[in-house]
Amino acid sequence: MTAPGPIANRVQRILRGEDPQLIARMSSGWAILANQQPNAINGCCMLLPDPVVSSVNDLSPEGRAAFMTDFVLLGDAVLAATGAERINYLILCNQVPELHGHAIPRFGTEDPDKRKLGPFEAYDFPKARKADAYGQDADLLARLKMALARVC
Repeated sequence: MTAPGPIANRVQRILRGEDPQLIARMSSGWAILANQQPNAINGCCMLLPDPVVSSVNDLSPEGRAAFMTDFVLLGDAVLAATGAERINYLILCNQVPELHGHAIPRFGTEDPDKRKLGPFEAYDFPKARKADAYGQDADLLARLKMALARVC
């Protein structure tokens, strides 16, 4: 049996009540504030499915519809909470082969050359500031929770 990956481990922490970056339970899974927050695009969020699967293709037709609907609703909340100009929606699952969606805000204040790139090409996520749900990101997290409650 394969050991659980980072997404499955994160969902387990959420279920134990141990994830301060939790935004909300959604019909398909969990909306969270992402661990990495590049300063220029602060407000990066993720949708994690529950149960965890390898790919969106592993979901039933109903599960796919629920995940994609929740993903866009999360994007609506990120737009409202951050004042972003648009959201980049990414489902890659290349480095972490468990389904997870990134809802990444993009702002008019970004460097124009970086705005033309995908967020993972434009910004060094591994070196980005870590989210701080109890400090610097507490207000953002509260705004995300309120915004998601309004759109759901």
